[in-house]
Amino acid sequence: MFSSILGNEDVKDNLIRLKVSGRVPNAMLFAGPEGVGKRLFALELARLLLCSTPEGNEACEACSACTRVGRFEIPAPTDKNRDDFRKVFFGRHGDVGMIVAHRRVIAVDAIRDLEKEVYFRPFESAARVFIIDDADKMNDPAANALLKTLEEPAAASHVILVTSRPDSLVPTIRSRSQAFRFATVATEQITRFLMDSRGLGEPEARLAAKLSGGSVGRAVTLDIERLKSRRFELTEVLRNGLVEHDRVALLRAAEQLSEAKNKDNFEDDLELLLTLVRDTWAVKLGETESGLLHADLFDELNEAARHAGSAKLESLISEIGLIRERLVVNLNKKLAADDLFMKLAA
Repeated sequence: MFSSILGNEDVKDNLIRLKVSGRVPNAMLFAGPEGVGKRLFALELARLLLCSTPEGNEACEACSACTRVGRFEIPAPTDKNRDDFRKVFFGRHGDVGMIVAHRRVIAVDAIRDLEKEVYFRPFESAARVFIIDDADKMNDPAANALLKTLEEPAAASHVILVTSRPDSLVPTIRSRSQAFRFATVATEQITRFLMDSRGLGEPEARLAAKLSGGSVGRAVTLDIERLKSRRFELTEVLRNGLVEHDRVALLRAAEQLSEAKNKDNFEDDLELLLTLVRDTWAVKLGETESGLLHADLFDELNEAARHAGSAKLESLISEIGLIRERLVVNLNKKLAADDLFMKLAA
């Protein structure tokens, strides 16, 4: 049910009103940050449209349709299964389909398959729902193919585009889709959710909630123990750089950051370091403990702030951001880490 999804109450209310009035658009754009529940909202709307025994303004979650909506078996993309992604994926319910990118691209053939499917009558319900996940990954041919479908919508079909980068979609697709804007979820809501559903203690849950940036999806996937360990180590990096100017220790830390066994965590570690530098800059500018992501590290961050100028901290923030942007290409992580950590001690 919508009531079980955290946050974005205005979107919930709007979707329910549209369903009750029978005015659910044929094309919708669910846009907002990663991990705030856009896909969950799309599936819950599908469940509400297809439910055979709704309870008030919510799907019952118990009928045959409700229990089958959202049950997909989509394989992880590999070099060998590219052809599987050239079609609409259907799950246990034949009136709910999903298009998923093969790695970085949504195939034009998948959109053409959607173009055929939307004009079929519902098999067992009053409507059909098609979700295009990460819709910003459509290339130009795929976008043009989708535009044809949106220009002549089928009465009983609803297409939901899910994206965290709506500006990447061509303007004509955005103009033909009713937009629903999703916001990040409040820290308190995520904290309580993690405590209730994951059994985390309040300090750990609050740390994960703060560092998630309002993304429930990110919060539930954070490895709390590793996060706490790396946070301690990266706080030491700040001290070795800004306070002690210990280049030997910094080079050892840079090597650990960029070593092969840490490749899957490189970007997460950079982001964690970025939050620590931002908090240090905030302290330098007069921010109090309550306004920090890492409020429990105020003493350590305050010490670092006393030894660093605002211009240097601002420059470090820009440098980390630039490295993160360059991760999409073949960035030499070791050279990038070495250079960044040496700038800490400069």
